Amino acid sequence: MRLDRAFFERPVLSVAPDLLGYVVTHRSRRGPVSVRLVEVEAYDGLDDPGSHAYRGETARNRVMFGAAGFVYVYFTYGMHWCANAVCGDEGEGVAVLLRAGAPMWGLDAMWAARPAARRERDLANGPAKLCQALGVDGGDDGTDLTRSGSTLTIVDDGTPPPRRPGRGPRVGISVAVDRPWRWYVPGDPHVSRARTRP
Repeated sequence: MRLDRAFFERPVLSVAPDLLGYVVTHRSRRGPVSVRLVEVEAYDGLDDPGSHAYRGETARNRVMFGAAGFVYVYFTYGMHWCANAVCGDEGEGVAVLLRAGAPMWGLDAMWAARPAARRERDLANGPAKLCQALGVDGGDDGTDLTRSGSTLTIVDDGTPPPRRPGRGPRVGISVAVDRPWRWYVPGDPHVSRARTRP
């Protein structure tokens, strides 16, 4: 069942852990590919110095300030794409970074997109790796995750989120690093190496 807009129209700190276990599917150029989300991070807009939205709306982050249920895709370090599910109310600028996934379908396409990966667990165990494995790039920015027929969706296949998800600080930012807004599936081998950090 595809997640509806009401799922995303909630506080980002509620949406983020609830996304664990759900399936992200992308109809990429290499065919349909899917991962089960095992790690996410929340970014709380204008109240969060670690968020792209902290200084207000720009051409780059405009999707974050729009309706919930859309995907905000951005380019980082001059080489990687990262994808976020927009949450909350319009104008808030809040989103959940899709940080890591366990490969489910389309593994041949994932291996082709991630030739540097040596093990299956390395195909999507980080936000940039996840986008590479799924074939998500800037052309997907602004995609409506809730629309029937969308090329990029998040669905509930009946696998519930963990009752007690792992939790820790966010990774790859230099401010607001003390906020424990990263959630993950405990013990899952596809969680990024960030799981071992304090």
